[in-house]
Amino acid sequence: MTASASTPPSAPEWVVTALSPLDGRYAGKTRAVADAFSEYALLRERVRVEIAWLKALADEPGIGELPAFDAEESARLDQLVSDFTPTSALEVKAIERETNHDVKAVEYWIKRQLAPHPALAAKAEFVHFACTSEDINNVAHAFMLRQGVHGVWLAALDAVIARLSALAQAYAEVPMLARTHGQPATPTTVGKEFALFVDRLRTARERVAAVPLRAKMNGATGNYNAHLAAYPAVDWPALSRRVVESLGLVWQPMSAQIEPHDYMAELFDAIARTGAILIDLCRDVWGYIALGFFKQKLKAGEIGSSTMPHKVNPIDFENAEGNLGLANALLRHLSDKLPISRWQRDLTDSTVLRNMGVAVGYSVLALDSLARGLDKLELDAEVLAADLDANWEVLAEPIQTVMRRYGVSGAYEALKELTRGKRVDGPSLRAFIGTLAIPESAKAELAELTPATYIGLAAVLARRYGPAEMG
Repeated sequence: MTASASTPPSAPEWVVTALSPLDGRYAGKTRAVADAFSEYALLRERVRVEIAWLKALADEPGIGELPAFDAEESARLDQLVSDFTPTSALEVKAIERETNHDVKAVEYWIKRQLAPHPALAAKAEFVHFACTSEDINNVAHAFMLRQGVHGVWLAALDAVIARLSALAQAYAEVPMLARTHGQPATPTTVGKEFALFVDRLRTARERVAAVPLRAKMNGATGNYNAHLAAYPAVDWPALSRRVVESLGLVWQPMSAQIEPHDYMAELFDAIARTGAILIDLCRDVWGYIALGFFKQKLKAGEIGSSTMPHKVNPIDFENAEGNLGLANALLRHLSDKLPISRWQRDLTDSTVLRNMGVAVGYSVLALDSLARGLDKLELDAEVLAADLDANWEVLAEPIQTVMRRYGVSGAYEALKELTRGKRVDGPSLRAFIGTLAIPESAKAELAELTPATYIGLAAVLARRYGPAEMG
């Protein structure tokens, strides 16, 4: 295939031939996710688990046929992990074409690497000893989630929270007309509305980070059958726990063939709930841009519409919303499906697990778009002020509330008659205040109110709950 006239010569062919936009159009933005969840990443982590298990067996006194590795042997084993490259992964895939079994191909690849070293080759039969494939896979998947979620995804979320926090502080005191049901409502401040999302996302982040990443190493149906047959004196559950915890994971003591994936469901649910909050944010900011509260910084050469030259579209928030929808659809399928496996195991989880990176990838892509969109926002103070000044009727709330304080009968009804479905202005409201049977000091305080000053504790709340680092 040759590049078309519109394709820069430097663009690799896969940019336009990839099936998934994550691996084509957006590959530059999802590279870190690919490093955590790609086929290469899965194979790399499988090798890491196999080597960790092999070394743990050698350190177990009850396994006399496998003496502990000396420093040189241990270093060579570690190199199989540290030097594992995409070329190494292709070698594994070549073996898989013969075996038609992906984990067995990893085992064979490791044995081939040990073969040139006689001392290691003599111990090669302990590679994958007593393991079912899922003993390797479930640990590898936990490693991938640790890198891809606890690493890449949380960092992307933190970048958005930091930007929201900065906006919350910068605009803490800037008054803004609120809208409930899309209608003018009690004023707030721009900063407080951003601080609300900081607080929500900070809580959501804690939920994601708190989910324990679990793993098991207990054989074909979770009972250490083969382990016990070979070495009945070894405390296999204790060894399993030591290996899992040494890898920084939480030991899962009970399973069938596969780790139950309940923690994965919890994790993906927590990410999806975060995604729902982010969609809410995207739609709110999109609406504020539509109202003119925000302008967007211009980018040289950028085109908003193919036919309307004036347009500056809120594309970052729209892209983020669309990609969050894709992410959440996949995340919710993962969380619904993964805990379910017929009897001691079926393979339906295997193909689904290969899409963890797709789900996380769309979420990371959305976070990237959202961060860029937030960076483009420019407040239009004149539009905000004009919107407030056009809606004096929102002061019906404080007026009737003060009237009720002083026992004025029918306060709510009187303000309803004056303002419901009507436009009023400052002079007419002040004239109404002057007729009230309340203390003169209260009248004076109400007469001083404007929609722009009627913001309650919004600025205080923005400063109190807006800082991203607040615990």
